[in-house]
Amino acid sequence: MNKIANNSGFTLIEVLVAMVILSVGLLGTAALITGIINSNKLSNRITTATVLAQDKMEEIKGAGYAGAEAGEEPYGGVNFPLYKRITDVALANPSAGMKKITVTVYWDSDSSQVELQTILAE
Repeated sequence: MNKIANNSGFTLIEVLVAMVILSVGLLGTAALITGIINSNKLSNRITTATVLAQDKMEEIKGAGYAGAEAGEEPYGGVNFPLYKRITDVALANPSAGMKKITVTVYWDSDSSQVELQTILAE
């Protein structure tokens, strides 16, 4: 009995198709990872800006009604070179004997910001 040689295996076309499918999947994964990294960076900057704004707000609350003053700390002025913190104090807002305090923290050349507000009374 003669056994016919069995040439089973993958053809060149099958290997090329498998490589194309694998490449498309890996490129999609790379794009997803890049998006995740950028989102994490943005989340970190928002968190840092919020903490800087809260820190300034607590400082103003500690100084009390009479000590609440407007001001600006330029980039690097708050030991974080990417951020700029601006404090605005509006007198008699919303009514007499009150001050509306707004602390805004900017980053990325003022294209992004976080803003916190509170009201102090005499």
